[in-house]
Amino acid sequence: MCGIVGYVGDKNALPILIEGLERLEYRGYDSAGVAYLTPDGIECVRSVGKIEALKNKLDASRHNGSTGIGHTRWATHGIPSEENAHPHLDCHRKIALVHNGIIENHDYLKTMLKQNGHHFTSETDTEVLAHLIEKYFDGDLAEAVNRALRDVEGTYGLAVVSHDDPGKIVAARRGSPLAIGLGEGEYFVMSDVSAILNHTRKVVYLEEDELAVLTKDGVENRNISPANNICYLNVHMRAEEVEWEACQIEKKGYCHFMHKEIWEQPDSLLNTMRGRVDADHSKVRLGMFFAKQKTFKGFKRIVIVACGTSWHAGLVGEYMLEEYAHIPVEVEYASEFRYRRPIIEEGTVVMAISQSGETADTLAALREAKSTGVTTFSICNAVGSSIARESEGGIYLHAGPEIGVASTKAFTSQIAALYMLTIFLGVKNDVLVDAEVYGMIKALREVPGQVEAILQREKQIEELAGLYKDSENFLYLGRGYNFPVALEGALKLKEISYIHAEGYPAAEMKHGPIALITKDMPVVFIATKDSTYGKILGNIEEVKARGGKVIAIATEGDTDIAKKADHVFYIPDAPEPLTPILSVVPLQLLAYHIAVMRGCDVDKPRNLAKSVTVE
Repeated sequence: MCGIVGYVGDKNALPILIEGLERLEYRGYDSAGVAYLTPDGIECVRSVGKIEALKNKLDASRHNGSTGIGHTRWATHGIPSEENAHPHLDCHRKIALVHNGIIENHDYLKTMLKQNGHHFTSETDTEVLAHLIEKYFDGDLAEAVNRALRDVEGTYGLAVVSHDDPGKIVAARRGSPLAIGLGEGEYFVMSDVSAILNHTRKVVYLEEDELAVLTKDGVENRNISPANNICYLNVHMRAEEVEWEACQIEKKGYCHFMHKEIWEQPDSLLNTMRGRVDADHSKVRLGMFFAKQKTFKGFKRIVIVACGTSWHAGLVGEYMLEEYAHIPVEVEYASEFRYRRPIIEEGTVVMAISQSGETADTLAALREAKSTGVTTFSICNAVGSSIARESEGGIYLHAGPEIGVASTKAFTSQIAALYMLTIFLGVKNDVLVDAEVYGMIKALREVPGQVEAILQREKQIEELAGLYKDSENFLYLGRGYNFPVALEGALKLKEISYIHAEGYPAAEMKHGPIALITKDMPVVFIATKDSTYGKILGNIEEVKARGGKVIAIATEGDTDIAKKADHVFYIPDAPEPLTPILSVVPLQLLAYHIAVMRGCDVDKPRNLAKSVTVE
């Protein structure tokens, strides 16, 4: 969350900064700002709201400077306001800084700096950094940043410019992602590579506690440490080529990124499977998963750590891995895992699941696990992300960039990846025989086409959304593999439409939530023909007896469900572990269309942002 972009070279920086901020807006849209160097000083322009508001304050023809930084904010410390927007300046407006993360000791630092005569104009923790750098500045910006960061406790991805050390950007990273883009006579810094894809696809990801100095002539780096040894680096040796194109982060005729990404799921699922399952359905390929052999040798338990939608995918994975690989699995909220002193005995693998690979709580949980010496594994969508780099093995989803804040295609690809991992481990543990493997892989390969068939009936979901768009409460119920889908369906609805929605195991309804059911309470049942089907029909009867309206997601060919539900949407038949991929798609569409009908900003829901990089 929050977006950073910076440019140094010979071109006018401002159009590049604005373009980058527009591409990063999904990471935060409470306020935005830019600062760039001119012969007369630092020009800084900030505004509340989205990037369009900032553009309205700028006239690009009047502004020119070849070094600059920009930021789009998701508020942590201080309300969205022009004063709290980034960039932040020092007392003399000669140093400007943009920052992602949280400075945990900012109160102490602010008190100390005030005693030394510094004047603050915002409520943010970030402004402390600008004044701290000012305190240490003696002509060398990199040295001042380095010294300032030794006093800091917390996390940061930051970029700094100074009027008194021009033609230079100093960037540093601890706990918040930052990357350097390599051009010809020009260099970029950004929190997400999507910001600069029209200019270069060669990037270097900064490591923890690494500081980089960018000029138009190149990049040098050093570690943030008392030793303060500058290590000149040929950054091209570390450069990675971004796989996807700038056009992949365009809407391509869709009104919203979320809608586009829902419709991309047949392709994203195929890309997750590509090269990993044999055409003859005989096996899942090992080499496409594991970076090191130790990752799958001799382990007895898996602990999955994740947040939000990824946590729901982890729950589906728990059911798969225990049923088909006979491996005990626990699924933990990453935000709680590191604080409850979990017992991680020898033979445990800790698996982190994250779309962005930068989720702060999940990354912290992964590092906590690594400190105990256990093997770590990850499932990520973002190539080169922190979680992927710090894991000993892992699976890249290759689902393509996901710009909509509410995750969709990453969720279904995560389930597909977990399904393939389950097959592989089931074979390794002598649980699955050849015939079972053949059937499971064959069913997986049919899923993209089945998702496409569901999407072709979107109009039915849109009509259903029109009936319930004014409801203020929803209940989502499922059993077994579809319980996590109930959680995910409820999350999608409340994320983007602001309707209160709760997901529950269907059997738990009678232990409390049933008290809420009235004729005004739509209840969504994921009621597919599986091992729990008979039980969930009974739960539907309980809702109908209390006047509730029932929306059912059911299996094609089920003639009984229509006698009990008010509305039925049918999905293709599939094995139970794959049903969540199919049953979640109509719930994604339902949430989307209700939000659109309510006039909500689907891609930028209030108070949310993509890639949660603060704890």
